[in-house]
Amino acid sequence: MSRQSGGAGDPANHDEIGHEQEYVSMLYDRLDGLREQAARRLTDELRNTGGTQQARSQRDSSVSFYAEQIEQFSAVENGLCFGRLDGSDGGRHYIGRIGIFDTSGDYDPLLIDWRAPAARAFYLATAANPQGVRRRRHLRTRDRKVTGLNDEVLDIATASPTAHEEVTGEASLLAALNAGRTGRMRDIVETIQAEQDRVIRAELPGVMVVQGGPGTGKTAVALHRAAYLLYTHRRELSTRGVLLVGPNATFLRYISQVLPTLAETGVLLRTQADLFPGVAARRVESAEAAALKGRAVLADVLAAAVRDRQRVPDEPLEIELPQREILHLHPETVRAARDRVRRSGRPHNLARAQFDVEIVHALAGQVAERIGADPLGGENLLEEADLAEIRRELRDEPEVRAALDELWPVLTPQRLLADLYASPERIATAAPMLTDADRELLHREPGGWTPADVPLLDEAAELLGEDDRAAAARRERIRSLQREYAEGVLEIARGSRSIDVEDEAEGGEILGVTDLIDADRLLERQEEADRLTTAQRAAADRSWAFGHVIVDEAQELSPMAWRLLMRRCPSRSMTIVGDVAQTGALSGTPSWGEALEPYVARRWRLEELTVSYRTPAEIMAVAAEVLAEIDPELRPPRSVRAAGVSPWDLTVDGDRLAAELVEAATREAADLADGRLGVIVPAGRVDELGAAIVAALPEAAVGEQPELENRVVVLTVAQAKGLEFDTVLVADPGGIVAESPRGRSDLYVALTRATQRLGILRAA
Repeated sequence: MSRQSGGAGDPANHDEIGHEQEYVSMLYDRLDGLREQAARRLTDELRNTGGTQQARSQRDSSVSFYAEQIEQFSAVENGLCFGRLDGSDGGRHYIGRIGIFDTSGDYDPLLIDWRAPAARAFYLATAANPQGVRRRRHLRTRDRKVTGLNDEVLDIATASPTAHEEVTGEASLLAALNAGRTGRMRDIVETIQAEQDRVIRAELPGVMVVQGGPGTGKTAVALHRAAYLLYTHRRELSTRGVLLVGPNATFLRYISQVLPTLAETGVLLRTQADLFPGVAARRVESAEAAALKGRAVLADVLAAAVRDRQRVPDEPLEIELPQREILHLHPETVRAARDRVRRSGRPHNLARAQFDVEIVHALAGQVAERIGADPLGGENLLEEADLAEIRRELRDEPEVRAALDELWPVLTPQRLLADLYASPERIATAAPMLTDADRELLHREPGGWTPADVPLLDEAAELLGEDDRAAAARRERIRSLQREYAEGVLEIARGSRSIDVEDEAEGGEILGVTDLIDADRLLERQEEADRLTTAQRAAADRSWAFGHVIVDEAQELSPMAWRLLMRRCPSRSMTIVGDVAQTGALSGTPSWGEALEPYVARRWRLEELTVSYRTPAEIMAVAAEVLAEIDPELRPPRSVRAAGVSPWDLTVDGDRLAAELVEAATREAADLADGRLGVIVPAGRVDELGAAIVAALPEAAVGEQPELENRVVVLTVAQAKGLEFDTVLVADPGGIVAESPRGRSDLYVALTRATQRLGILRAA
């Protein structure tokens, strides 16, 4: 393995720290210079308002580039440089969050971006395979000051027999793992391990599943992979974007600072509830209803619900025209028109125009028979032009439009789903394959959307289609109004313009605003100011096709949610991160093959993370007992460390649980010098137990989206997914198990959230 040397407390290293401080200070001076240079260029580009359309487009691109540079320079400032590689050939390279080059000479690298190929040895080199590295140095900094260092000498002759063979940078890794939590996830760019690096740098195409137990760094790997892919495939992904889907809003807030510190700000972070633009899915429903909505059969139910809205009347419809003329629309006529339109295969709303043509032609034929009949019994006297005029007039008749809307209504996904839920009759017609109990679960009154509704809304949108002609006409009307407004602004400016005054020195005249800009250019300036980033445009566009999709806690996704995500990524370039042993949702993923093979057959690859960095061995031993109850063939990940503190387990009378929990939380909070305490309780008791803890510890957070930066946080298992705390108290584990058929998986999740200490309070 390697020989560790150079601890922070070693007096012999004071000179080394001083030497490294000089180099790091030089890097920060260079970073400040780059930031000032980008700010000057940004200012110059913003001042440059003239030129051709192509020049203005290039200027806009430059503005975006320099603005992004400034944002990146600010985000990576803390911990800019964290490592050094000394090569066997005498070369020396510093590793950091971004790349910095010496522009005064041959453009040599002063700091190598951690994602660059030249930096990979920092994460992979071992004594057995040094990859040309003699020594690896880990630098510790606070703000701009070097506070310590650790060296690994990759000399197999001096390898320690007690070293962890799977661990690189062990001293720095253990320091990071033992540090107190802050309520926000930190990046692992300084301590990425070899098995994690393999996943992070995997090729872009295809579907890669990253399976790993608690604490193996799945989330960190997913985030660093997003940063790596954007660095390596910038041209492709900057225009199409990267989507990262997490299990809940609390989780997204927890990880929100990681990518900016890795110099990436363009990834769209969303939960399933946020994947249908314009819909805030916050309504709560039962786990059974959510599971039903997640089943693949709901795609058939929605398709049947759409067909049900393509109505054939039981009796002839009478359409009374203004001239008291009555036309009859017979069921067989409507049925024939409907069947012909259905054979076109077009989505419901897009097929409406063809249905209109079929029905209007049938009605026009009735009118033609009445007004164009030959008294002598010959052919109809009307010409094609006359028939076209009749069809045009009928199409504009309100009574005809009302009949068409009744027979083939233009629907939004929201209206289709709301109408379906509100009507037991519609549910019975669309879902004969469901049981009575299932159909009853679907029935509800209007009033908001749940996260499980979002995939159904997306499915409905695909079945209905969107006729964008009306939207295009609306955009043109808006642009016309904006142009009129711009002309009005210029007219006011023109009217208030002073009389031209000759300059005695130059013999020229004073120019007004209308001499420099016209209405179209003023409108273009406004549109340029309103331009959105790739992530912003993708967030507002339901049909956006992402260049890559990353899903964390992917085992919680239902079959209907998988359908939605596959539509978001037609290229099937995805990173799927999860652990099937932690599946808590009733409609969640039982196996990766079952979830993915309907879309990519067997063209997906599996990577496994086997080492737990977060969960100490003492806690993992307790969790392993629960894992064996879930599936005896499953094996927990290997813990990389022991905390030296055994978990405690206390059984109390049921009516004493709240009081004992408050006492334990108060004691554990007092013992935390810094860091965070997580109290995980059954969902059905979160209000009761949360209120008791907040009464004793006012700084505690509880609620739908608790603030994780508070020292004490009370959560349900669903809220705790993907999070970690220094100390965890699990209250009423029997209640957690009893709440769901997958309760043991939920308990496994709860037991593995701690980085140091675990306490369990059981109700007798």
